[in-house]
Amino acid sequence: MKVSDILRVKGQSGGTLFTIDPMEPLVSAVDIMAEKDMGSLLVMEHGDLVGLLTFREVIQALHRNGGNLGDFTVRSAMDDHPLTCTPETDIDDVRRMMLESHARYMPVIGNRQLQGVISFYDVAKSVVDSQNFENKMLKAYIKDWPSGTPDPDDK
Repeated sequence: MKVSDILRVKGQSGGTLFTIDPMEPLVSAVDIMAEKDMGSLLVMEHGDLVGLLTFREVIQALHRNGGNLGDFTVRSAMDDHPLTCTPETDIDDVRRMMLESHARYMPVIGNRQLQGVISFYDVAKSVVDSQNFENKMLKAYIKDWPSGTPDPDDK
């Protein structure tokens, strides 16, 4: 399974992606994230991905500023080197990368363009769905065990 499969299921390839400029006030980013019930915002400048803002970075900014967002900009809080993948990246590789870096969100870049964002939830769901499908296929195969071959239940 590839990242493109997750994007297709999410309906994100070519869909709406929420972005923010790095010089916007951090409080504006928090408002957008809260209103849209999103855990991350893509930070774009001149059409390029320059960072990723998640609630983790917002919490860290609040901690640094004594519980206030003050005059912080998105740039002051964002991760300016977010982990990314391509639509062709294998889901097992994405899962490994996200686990190793403790990343909850990963922008997807294909053909030098932002294609979407996948979350750890999306990856976990795709793995579970894949395993469920595989289990159903195995159970169907065992139920229709070919005649003339030993039945695994006859032990």
